[in-house]
Amino acid sequence: MINGGVINIIKAVIFDLDGTLLDRDQSVIQFIDNQYQRYHERLNHIPKDTYIRRFIELDTRGYVSKEKVYQTLVKEFKNTNLTCEALLQDYRTQFKHHCIPFPNLHSVLEGLHNKNLRLGLISNGKGQFQMDNVEVLGIKEYFDTILISEWEGMKKPDPKIFQKALHQLNVQSNKSLFVGDHPEKDIQGAQNIGMISVWKRDDYWKNTKAEYIIENLQDLLSVLEELNKG
Repeated sequence: MINGGVINIIKAVIFDLDGTLLDRDQSVIQFIDNQYQRYHERLNHIPKDTYIRRFIELDTRGYVSKEKVYQTLVKEFKNTNLTCEALLQDYRTQFKHHCIPFPNLHSVLEGLHNKNLRLGLISNGKGQFQMDNVEVLGIKEYFDTILISEWEGMKKPDPKIFQKALHQLNVQSNKSLFVGDHPEKDIQGAQNIGMISVWKRDDYWKNTKAEYIIENLQDLLSVLEELNKG
């Protein structure tokens, strides 16, 4: 109690995955470079830099299906030695070996866990693919709930997926933080149900209106300290 009022202590923190905990941009570069090297004998008519650049352009930061990406690549490069299906399956099975975390990922999650906060994760994407990435990052055990859109049949910014996470964590929306990088899917989606939003800055997006903005994951601890002062 402070001055007769109850401190509005944060009880839970829910995270996005790609672009928030997982450095997807760097992971994609590492993966596609490795894919080119592994299939070099059948891709050697294409310069490696061209293959990497075109994949990144078509991928549009993960917002275009990989099936469409590889269909276009195979068509553009007139590759008769590799099929779209082979490259897509390679992506699905090999990407997890190239996951790069953002700095301080484990220390921040450990710090939040030690503060007895409930932790959740909500990710849009394919179920097993995203769960594989979570497991490779070594962070699965930190979370009390993990919701992935394919398995849930709904995706951000649908309020129902946020509400389900809060229900599973047994916490009210105004006592929880959502940390993400996407202005609409993460920040606005969380705000729409009364969560406190924390934008992990990404220069790709502009004019993101979040309650808090952090440059890196470590800054989240300062945000919590400020909020818990009441």
